Amino acid sequence: MNSLRLKVLLAFVTGTVLSIALMVIAAILMLQSNTLARLDLADLAQDMVGKLTFDDQGRPTGFDPDRRNLVWVFDSLRRETAYRVLDAAGHVVLQSNAGEPFWPASADPLHSTRGGFEFENAGVTTYGATAPFARDGNTWYLQVAASTRLMYLFHRVALPLVGVGITVFSLVLLVAFGLCAYITLRYTLKPLQDLSASAAAISPRSVHARLSTDAVPQEIAPLVDSFNRVLERLEHGYRVQQEFLATSAHELKTPLALIRAQIELRPGAEDGRDALLGDVAYMSRQVQQLLLLAEASEVRNYHPASIRVQEVVHEAVFFLQRMAEAGNVHFTVYAPSVDVRWEADRGALFTLLKNLLENAVQHAPDGTDIRVEIRHNELSVRDLGPGVEAEQLPHLFTRFWRGAHRRDTGAGLGLSICQEIAQAHGWQLTAERAEPGLRFRLSTAPAAPAAQPGNTSVSTSRLACSA
Repeated sequence: MNSLRLKVLLAFVTGTVLSIALMVIAAILMLQSNTLARLDLADLAQDMVGKLTFDDQGRPTGFDPDRRNLVWVFDSLRRETAYRVLDAAGHVVLQSNAGEPFWPASADPLHSTRGGFEFENAGVTTYGATAPFARDGNTWYLQVAASTRLMYLFHRVALPLVGVGITVFSLVLLVAFGLCAYITLRYTLKPLQDLSASAAAISPRSVHARLSTDAVPQEIAPLVDSFNRVLERLEHGYRVQQEFLATSAHELKTPLALIRAQIELRPGAEDGRDALLGDVAYMSRQVQQLLLLAEASEVRNYHPASIRVQEVVHEAVFFLQRMAEAGNVHFTVYAPSVDVRWEADRGALFTLLKNLLENAVQHAPDGTDIRVEIRHNELSVRDLGPGVEAEQLPHLFTRFWRGAHRRDTGAGLGLSICQEIAQAHGWQLTAERAEPGLRFRLSTAPAAPAAQPGNTSVSTSRLACSA
């Protein structure tokens, strides 16, 4: 019920139904109060006035012999209806075949000149109506009367026809109004649906986007302009935050390097030197990760191109070979014989793969393999370590969250950087329990097609450290 389209449609339908109901109620009330019969007689009298004929002396002599004239009814139904024309003195100058016995005996036949009247005729209630008119300076009065039973018969025949007419008219009105309202609302509200889709697509990686005001209704345009101004303020704040993070990380690198050099060159301070160098290394790593996080969060830093995925994977493997040797773990890469190419920023993809492989090395037990599988639209990295509990999976990509069973004291930003890079490219990075171990899946499409046997061949490269 909170839909604007539904509310307007209901307003149209309610208005139509209410109009029809009022028409029906008015017709019923008029029939029950005999108002309709009196109005019919008054209209008939006025219509007959216009069809009177006169002689040379200006006296009424009859009616125009028009096929649409209803004078024949008075001759055919003389017991039920009658008419007469009176002069200003009340003398009858023209009347129907019913004659004087039809009319009430009254000393003043003009007693009802100011409106309708009612009388009894042979025990039957009869309605009458008078229509005064002037001709050549003379005033005349045309009186028409009809019995209630005749009017009831007419209404019994006419009312069903009126009911059918009202029903057909109501259906046509309802369909016409409903169709017009639906089409109008559909095209009127389409810009609002486009605005909603555009607003939903705005994220921290697209804060530069703005909502278009083209074809937006005038009543909604101020709201869209206000929303765009809010986006401008948010973008400015986001840029300031990112610049501060990058600048701070960059500025911290130089003093940390100087502190490290001073510790290494300081003579006669062997005790505690390794601990100090370890602290400096840890701080340097955090600063470097913060700098990478700031760069990964900014979409404008990416320069996508067609990249051969196998080459980037092997670069990351060779880059981490010394770390793998220190932990006595091995990399095994499974790739199809054909080139797999993705549209990506090469440096960002390398950073993503390096962080995933480094995370696997830190958790893999001695003497185990780290398995890297490359498919057309998917890449996976799996280790054989203890993995994580199911309730910890949602926290893997949280900034500064660190799991157990790792060999170093990292900053807890590596997987967050991977997620930022994946989202900036429109990819999907997920983690799952592998029993044993943990598997990370990087997908470039919502559903990656499985490799068909016979279509690709698998080449294996194994980089290991001799025990």
